[in-house]
Amino acid sequence: MERDDNVFLMGEEVAQYDGAYKISRGLWKKYGDQRVVDTPITEAGFAGIAVGAALGGLRPVCEFMTFNFSMQAIDHVINSASKTFYMSAGLLHVPIVFRGPNGAAMGVGAQHSQCFGAWYSHCPGLKVVSPYSSEDAKGLLKAAIRDPDPVMVLENELLYGTAFPVDDEVLTKDFVVPIGKAKVEREGKHVTLVAHSRAVQLALEAATALAGEGVECEVINLRSLRPLDEETIVQSVIKTHNLVTVEQGWPQSGIGSEICARLIESPAFHYLDSPVVRVTGVDVPMPYAKSLEVCCIPQPHDVIKAVKKVLKLIK
Repeated sequence: MERDDNVFLMGEEVAQYDGAYKISRGLWKKYGDQRVVDTPITEAGFAGIAVGAALGGLRPVCEFMTFNFSMQAIDHVINSASKTFYMSAGLLHVPIVFRGPNGAAMGVGAQHSQCFGAWYSHCPGLKVVSPYSSEDAKGLLKAAIRDPDPVMVLENELLYGTAFPVDDEVLTKDFVVPIGKAKVEREGKHVTLVAHSRAVQLALEAATALAGEGVECEVINLRSLRPLDEETIVQSVIKTHNLVTVEQGWPQSGIGSEICARLIESPAFHYLDSPVVRVTGVDVPMPYAKSLEVCCIPQPHDVIKAVKKVLKLIK
């Protein structure tokens, strides 16, 4: 916002309340009502205003208090934002960012817990990023705001309060993470774990536990769901000969499914020693009861079991 006066933030409670999760803390006091705009509880209304502002030359950052509510505005996201560049024969860009918490949180029930990574990455015309760490969050959001086309930034509520170590480069004003490039978070030689958002944490925890048993996992943080960094995945699988995908979304037509399909179509398929295994959320709406909720979200032991199955350490 400091770099570009055309950038502004709008959404429910983003201004005077500093955001429902305090992500926009201090921005209203610094930039005022013109650039940090509180909206009514009407996603279809303010998403349409944001798309119109983007077509008018501004760079809106439109916050959904949770991406579950983006369903109210999906006509503007898909039919207005994502398709305009194509339908105008490349004459009209829509430089807009839709951002907010995505996926499972804790104790918020079925209507506030689903992952929209697969939903939005299905749609041509959109870029979709899913940050895990502080480095991802800063670098990907800056890249999204600077992009000339619509970008969905799928954050995670449970990661908002998590501290991550960062190096000096990340703290500089010029730091940006390119959209479409994954990051290898941990090197390994026996199996590749591919994940995004909070599932990266599960993969890393499982990898640490498995290292104590002599199994070295390579953990890939996708960062970007569309475009998907297929090359990094393929090169890793060619090295490790095994693949497990990890996500918190539902199994059918999920991110893991897309990775499996692309791997089958790639040269890496011939290097696989075992079938790919997907670790996903359970294929049901999220229960509200805590005891059931924990059973529906992948845990590190689920990843460990999947790795051992792939490596034929268990049946």
